[in-house]
Amino acid sequence: MFAPHQNLSDQINGNIIRSEIEGGVDLRQLPPESMLKVETRNRAYTIVMQRDCNALISGHPEYCPEPVLVRIHGSNWGGSMIKTAYLGRGMHLEFRHPMFEGLIVTSPIQDIHLLAKAA
Repeated sequence: MFAPHQNLSDQINGNIIRSEIEGGVDLRQLPPESMLKVETRNRAYTIVMQRDCNALISGHPEYCPEPVLVRIHGSNWGGSMIKTAYLGRGMHLEFRHPMFEGLIVTSPIQDIHLLAKAA
């Protein structure tokens, strides 16, 4: 369990503690081909993990209407501080798409489901 750090602000310490309470998924712990359904406030994404936080993602009409291989950085609290290789409820999924410049950041994650392995 996280203990507040004296050199971090109360808001940052609170965000870290809240992410542990609300829960999420450490992507480093998932075997390749693990499938996740990630529901954000605006979309539902299907993510099939590959190796080293690379994943096939679909669910957005512009960025990924069909599965596309992306690099998932992790999730953030709506700013620049990221929890790497982690997807947390209440946080924003952050990934790099091969066809778009910059990072793609979703609306806040509402729920995460680990599904059966991809076929």
